[in-house]
Amino acid sequence: MLQDQDRIFTNIYGMHDRTLAGARKRGHWDGTDKLIQMGRDDIVKIMKDSGLRGRGGAGFPTGLKWSFMPKESDGRPHYLVVNADESEPGTCKDREIMRHDPHTLIEGCLIASFAMGAHASYIYIRGEYIREREALQAAIDEAYEAGLLGKNAAGSGWDFDLYLTHGAGAYICGEETALIESLEGKKGMPRMKPPFPAGAGLYGCPTTVNNVESIAVVPTILRRGAEWFAQFGRPNNAGTKLFAISGHVNQPCVVEEAMSISFEELIDKHCGGIRGGWDNLKAVIPGGSSVPCVRGENMRDAIMDFDYLRGELGSGLGTAAVIVMDQSTDIIKAIWRLAKFYKHESCGQCTPCREGTGWMMRVMDRLVRGEAEVEEIDMLFDVTKQVEGHTICALGDAAAWPIQGLIRNFRDEIEDRIKAQKTGRVSAALAAE
Repeated sequence: MLQDQDRIFTNIYGMHDRTLAGARKRGHWDGTDKLIQMGRDDIVKIMKDSGLRGRGGAGFPTGLKWSFMPKESDGRPHYLVVNADESEPGTCKDREIMRHDPHTLIEGCLIASFAMGAHASYIYIRGEYIREREALQAAIDEAYEAGLLGKNAAGSGWDFDLYLTHGAGAYICGEETALIESLEGKKGMPRMKPPFPAGAGLYGCPTTVNNVESIAVVPTILRRGAEWFAQFGRPNNAGTKLFAISGHVNQPCVVEEAMSISFEELIDKHCGGIRGGWDNLKAVIPGGSSVPCVRGENMRDAIMDFDYLRGELGSGLGTAAVIVMDQSTDIIKAIWRLAKFYKHESCGQCTPCREGTGWMMRVMDRLVRGEAEVEEIDMLFDVTKQVEGHTICALGDAAAWPIQGLIRNFRDEIEDRIKAQKTGRVSAALAAE
């Protein structure tokens, strides 16, 4: 279990002062100019050595991503874009950073931008986050007034401007290239890659897109060292992580814990256990709505990190938004609701996703009512495979995976419902005669 002195986010619950003065008391903005004087190469190397993997869902190594940015400018400016479009159902960790501990993110933006040669950074915040935007903007204004942003930011010799941009509530704008399109004032639709954003991103310039949490942990890693961060979690799954636990637990919460903590310890320590006890656990979606669900009995001993959940359970850590479902849950209806969400949020650019999401939702609709044939279960699985991996961005995969998880883990329930509906129809027909 993570000790209090090892927590990076010291005000995640908003119990303390979120202003600049409060942040400084808790150790933020301490010697930021010294961190920048380490130089670009050293900062990127420390980030690589720390083992930090992107906290937005994909888990790509952060230091490696930064190293893709050109070392020398060819005349085009470089940009850092922070993805605060937290629209994955079940995920609510970044909003806690932005409304209660915003200076961790702002300081991280300065240091990360310097490491990539960027004099400007844009935070793209989700349209529904009104209060979070106000808190973050107030913190940015404070930082400007204190000389921590702007010309010679924090006395480092680096000129740096930070802008906050409001989205309009589109899930697809959480995908990095769709986010860039939206920032440019166009419709949020993913771009074909290559070119990757590091070659041609925002306004055709070298750009890195990072998640809020990935950037907010940077100053603390640099202060305490790569070894300190790497000591938490298993190899290749290093560091501390914000887990957002919702659903049928006694105390839903957002908590910072060490990576590779066991699911049982996470739930018992921080959530007061499963509602109705462990025997009442039916299913868990371990990483936000786009990863496949896992049967409750397989989840109890699970290790909460990228590699275990993918390799052993065929799911993923994603954003670490843990959605817990007890035996009262209609799992087929729960997955239908996700299918409806992805159908609604598909941008329509790729045919497999545009057509497939609607098709999958309509079949799921019939499965919920049991008004389908057993053969259609395999047909539905086939369609998910035709969508998965055949689209520009990962929304196609995100729509397919929950349904694949349902069919793999709860096929018996789908079949039982179809049979019950059939026998009900037969007996009703006999009664009518």
